[in-house]
Amino acid sequence: MESIFAPWRMAYISSSTEEKEEHCIFCDFPKEDRDEERLILFRGEKCFVMCNAFPYNPGHLMVAPYRHTALYENLLDEELLEMHRLAGHCLKVLKKVMAPQGFNLGVNLGRVGGAGFDGHLHLHIVPRWNGDTNFMPVLAETRVIPESLEQTYCKIKDAWSLE
Repeated sequence: MESIFAPWRMAYISSSTEEKEEHCIFCDFPKEDRDEERLILFRGEKCFVMCNAFPYNPGHLMVAPYRHTALYENLLDEELLEMHRLAGHCLKVLKKVMAPQGFNLGVNLGRVGGAGFDGHLHLHIVPRWNGDTNFMPVLAETRVIPESLEQTYCKIKDAWSLE
């Protein structure tokens, strides 16, 4: 087995959550009146939907409660229900405008669980297509996103309004 040494990773691994989360986008962005700039597609009563600014694939959406919590088990029934109803609506809209062949839905809980913002849980909705992963991430550590965030946002926002 080969080993790859990446000593610069230790600073990230050992840094505390508090240092990383000075600001929480899931708390801060909905308080602003800049939905298009912040990629917010929809505001519900308990949760909102936004495009991921660092998408795995075009159309990568996130549904988050307004309330700052990292604990899935502490979500209120109203938050859970709205989060999952919005996820269902996201699937409908994405199918209509992007015709994906499948989806990944998931919640990354905790930093070790892959959460980029581990203080505020959010549900990821990632559209998938046959062949959407290729050699680029493996060989060049580069992900190819074939559409701009602005184009994706406008397509989804327009379709969302029609639903």
